[in-house]
Amino acid sequence: MRINHAKKGHHVVAVAYDRLRTFEFGCVVEFFAVARPELNVDWYRFTVCTADKHLIHAVGGIRMEIEADLDVLATADTIIIPAWRDINETPSERLLQSLRDAYRRGARICSICTGVFVLAAAGLLHGKSVTTHWHHARLLAQRYPDTIVLPSALYVDQGQIMTSAGSAAGLDMLMHLVKNDYGHRVANMVAQRLVIPFHREGSQQQLIKTKVVEKGENRIASLVDWLRGNLILTHTVSSLAKRAMMSERTLQRHFQEAMGLPVMQWLAQCRLDYARELLSSGSLSIARIAEVSGHSSEATFRHQFRLHETISPTQFRRQCQQKYGAASAHAPQSGEDLPR
Repeated sequence: MRINHAKKGHHVVAVAYDRLRTFEFGCVVEFFAVARPELNVDWYRFTVCTADKHLIHAVGGIRMEIEADLDVLATADTIIIPAWRDINETPSERLLQSLRDAYRRGARICSICTGVFVLAAAGLLHGKSVTTHWHHARLLAQRYPDTIVLPSALYVDQGQIMTSAGSAAGLDMLMHLVKNDYGHRVANMVAQRLVIPFHREGSQQQLIKTKVVEKGENRIASLVDWLRGNLILTHTVSSLAKRAMMSERTLQRHFQEAMGLPVMQWLAQCRLDYARELLSSGSLSIARIAEVSGHSSEATFRHQFRLHETISPTQFRRQCQQKYGAASAHAPQSGEDLPR
């Protein structure tokens, strides 16, 4: 059975337990527990359940009282396992069996960081590609040789199973999940509320080899903010280096370290992301979308879009309308709401 993840009342359940790490858990709560009426969609229904007793102790001396127990997993559409407390501790058989039952009926099951060890212990990862924090990737591969571990990925989407690397990579996976369920417009609005990047590819590497110096980092951050609002303009490495007050070589190095991609590749991806958002949420013509997203011509835009999506912009828009409904009344319809 395949669940419609964007259906009304989609039930997300996060599993908590003793010695819970609150950062990963807090990310899940922030995404799904907060009411977001401004999105104008039927947002998720959210529950926390406990895998242990109802009063648990989280890392840092925090006590949490949780009402629901594992029985609630029987009604969950999406289940999220935060970082597991000890990769050498086997989870309870009741938790593992609850996950197996949920998987068999079609629930989507996601893990953050070492939560993947719980999914593996439940036997849900046979033959699947997954990721975890780079520090634990080798052990995961050794312990579960029938699982394909991708140690450098931020997150891996296998459809019904979704796994992410450590800590902040969980945010990227959760954003990817929202984008899949509600489309680019809603995901972009959520990212803006949370003040996080709209989208990072799951294949982007976890590790950055060197730290950007503070001055360079601030300049890159300012350049990125400026670029997002000026996609329509023509940019070159030379012009961007001048704006950042760097040499071209220094810009390329600092941008790669900060954003994980060369500057022009990142810009191309950003333009396509914005075009997808406009296609999924508005009624602008394809020619106008090509223009405001910074593509040199409609033909170039159509070519680039097909390379990344394997379908035309028109087909993409039609699929979005079928999946998410008619274009939102809040979608940009004129140049006043578009990047300069």
